[in-house]
Parts: sequence; C-alpha cells; structure tokens
Amino acid sequence: MYRQTHRITLTAAVLALLPLAAACGSEQPGSRPAGAGVGSLTGVHWAVDGVTVDGTRHDAPAGAYVTIDDSGRARGNFGCNHFSARASFDGDRVRLADASVTEMGCEDKPMKFEQTLARTLADGPLKADMDKNRLTLTTDGGDTVRLSKEQDAPLLGTRWNVTALGADGVARSLPQDAEAHLTFAEDGASGKVTGRLGCNKVSATATVRDGNITLGRPSTTRMMCEASLMDTEKRLLRLFGGTVEYRIDHRTLTLTSENGESVTAVAAK
Repeated sequence: MYRQTHRITLTAAVLALLPLAAACGSEQPGSRPAGAGVGSLTGVHWAVDGVTVDGTRHDAPAGAYVTIDDSGRARGNFGCNHFSARASFDGDRVRLADASVTEMGCEDKPMKFEQTLARTLADGPLKADMDKNRLTLTTDGGDTVRLSKEQDAPLLGTRWNVTALGADGVARSLPQDAEAHLTFAEDGASGKVTGRLGCNKVSATATVRDGNITLGRPSTTRMMCEASLMDTEKRLLRLFGGTVEYRIDHRTLTLTSENGESVTAVAAK
C-alpha cells in the first residue's frame, strides 16, 4: 500500500515541478547574471520560512532553502527534492530558469509545500526585498516567498533532526510521527552521541576523525511503538557498531555507512 501511494505522490510532484523549468523561460533582454550588483543576495544560505499564496500562508518544512552563487547558479531544496537552476537579475527582480529537480518521494505535507513553492518560484520574475537578515520574493500577483539568512551548523553540539533514510540510491522520508534526532557531544575526539531513533532513546560512544565517525554499540530504552516507527529505529540502529562517513552541506548532515545506507538530517533551529 505504501509503495503504491508513494509512486502516485511522486508522479504528481514531478509533474507539478516541471513548470519551474518551462515557465521560467530564458533570460529576458537586459537581465544580468546573479552577482552583478545584487550584493548580499548571493553567497548566502537562505532558509525558506514559508510561502503565501492567495492570502494563505504555508509554513516550510525543515531543510527547504535557496542559495545563489556569484556565477548565477541557484541551488536549493523545495522541502523534499533538491533543485538547481540558472539565476539572473534585472534591477531588483530575480528570475530562475533551466531548472533540474531530483525525484525523491516524501510524506504528503512536504510534497504539497514543495508544489506550492515550486509554482511560486516559477511565476515569472520575482521582486526581491531585503530587510537585514530576511528576504522576501514577491510575484506580480502578490504571492510571496519568505526566507531568512542562516549560518553554517557545526557537527558537534547541534541537534540533527533526521528527515530521510536512503538505501540503494533511493531516499525516503521518515513516517509522519517519527521523532528521530542525534546530537554529537562537543568533545568529538572521545565523545558520545545521544538522541532518539524514532521510538527509543539512544546513546553510544562517537569518535570523529578525518571525515568519519566511529560509533560504538548503542544503549537504548526499551519501549515498543507502532510498526513504522520500529522499522525506522531498526534501520538507524544499523549505523552503530561501525564507522560512517559524514558530510555537512551548510545545515544538512549526511551519514553514509560502509554498506551504502544513508541518513539525512537537518540542524534544528
């Protein structure tokens, strides 16, 4: 049942995202690559706070963001899927074009937000208004995307909320009621990790060295939860008792085990 629903949801989401590549079109005459006179807009990790469409506010799920580099390449996450696009500026307006989007399926709530955000970003040139660390992008019809500047998150001392599990190159979001998070102690050389795995609390030794984390045998509480949460916990437990590679992209942490299984987590705000 879940796989069938997942497939249907994914198809709908991909169809909804296609307008970002088509509707944005090509650069208009007089437009400039990002970085030409746009100052502090570029080179910043802009976390998406929410989107307002037709007067209705939609709050963003954790991990939705947009960045634009000085060469005019925009990258980000719609709330589930990652995207890249070409950005150009004309005065105080920004336009995204030639987008490519990943094809990962998530729960209904982030997928619905993703469709709303993608359509809004595709709605022609967007007027950019900055107020200190906040950015608002506004369509000609008055719909808005609200963003705020975020700093990079350190591995140690940050609560990392798990958002997706991956295997065989396919990532899936956690069940809606799953609460999974990890925090690595400040002393990473001979520290520990604590957190929750979806149902039970966990603690273990954690040694950080050269882009890897060696996790000891886990100690957990012994509660029982519904099947989907226990399945999430079982998969997360496979990280322990071995070494995982870690990678941080601003506020997103990816852990990859020796057998190729992965965990994606975002820094708590």
